[in-house]
Amino acid sequence: LRSALCLIIRLPELGHASRAEIAALAGVAPYDDDSGKYHGRRRIQGGRERLRKSLFMCAFTATRHNPDLAAFYTRLRQNGKEHLCAVIAVARKLIVLANTILFRKTEWTPQHRKN
Repeated sequence: LRSALCLIIRLPELGHASRAEIAALAGVAPYDDDSGKYHGRRRIQGGRERLRKSLFMCAFTATRHNPDLAAFYTRLRQNGKEHLCAVIAVARKLIVLANTILFRKTEWTPQHRKN
């Protein structure tokens, strides 16, 4: 509840912006560091710092307690992504899911069903 309230207060554009815009506003969009033949590491920057911190805490929890996002995190780790990079990807997925749910005015339906 507290996390949802934080999203609504700190990100009033939620449900009205595109995926890329909402990720950039939250500060979890990957930006490149490329020039010519040089391909640097992707980084996150900018956005709303307090929102990003709250989102990271949600992402850490989701990697353990949400079956869908835990599977996503595990898949990234098995593919060689570092822990923090995978958590950032989960945070981005969370904010994009929240944006999509509000845009479509639907409920979230998990992929993994409890038996």
